[in-house]
Amino acid sequence: MPKDHLYSTTVTWTGNKGSGTMDYRSYDRDYVISVKGKADIAGSSDSVFLGDKSKYNPEDLLLASISSCHMLWYLHLCSKNGIVVIDYKDEAVGTMEESADGSGRFKEVILHPQILIADQATYELAESLHQEANKMCFIANSLNFPVKHQLVISY
Repeated sequence: MPKDHLYSTTVTWTGNKGSGTMDYRSYDRDYVISVKGKADIAGSSDSVFLGDKSKYNPEDLLLASISSCHMLWYLHLCSKNGIVVIDYKDEAVGTMEESADGSGRFKEVILHPQILIADQATYELAESLHQEANKMCFIANSLNFPVKHQLVISY
């Protein structure tokens, strides 16, 4: 039987420079993401869209969500299957397509996990668990574009 989990996040716009959204350049794209009991995250739009390039943008956060969800499932599956992971790093890359009207969508995300495992004998299983992690990932299951993997596993 499915079990629902409820999540709550507050996003507060902090970019009013005194005249609100009077015109396209009269406001900053800055905001704060707050979750009760956790540190705030300062965000903005991508600098291409007049945002502050020193702050996280929604596109950065989407990639981080996909990558971290995949990693957490992968580590869980490795632990469950007797594979000792020593190190894990991913450099996720996403391609977003902007339409003529300014809207857009992600076309794909490619994860590039670099993993160090303790035992060469577990290599094939460690490699195969990426597909299982992708099937289990809550975030990947919620997307309308593919998440691909180009992994490097060493021992």
